[in-house]
Amino acid sequence: MEELGGGLLYLFLNFIGDTLRWLYGSVWRTIARRPKFTYSEYLYGSKKSDDRYDTLAHGFNNAMLGFLFCGFVLSILIKFS
Repeated sequence: MEELGGGLLYLFLNFIGDTLRWLYGSVWRTIARRPKFTYSEYLYGSKKSDDRYDTLAHGFNNAMLGFLFCGFVLSILIKFS
């Protein structure tokens, strides 16, 4: 049961971080007039890469960004409530 909770937390944080990275990347790449990545490439890594590290790094980065974002939102809610 403990593994299920940890897995669900990781999926939630991965989704939050992925969405933030996709939004930032889409806006930045539009301004810079560079080709955009798809949402799934931010979530799972580049389709062109067969490197296992690339896949693991995207998940880790997404989860850490999601964790930091949730902590930031929680601290704002605590401060203003």
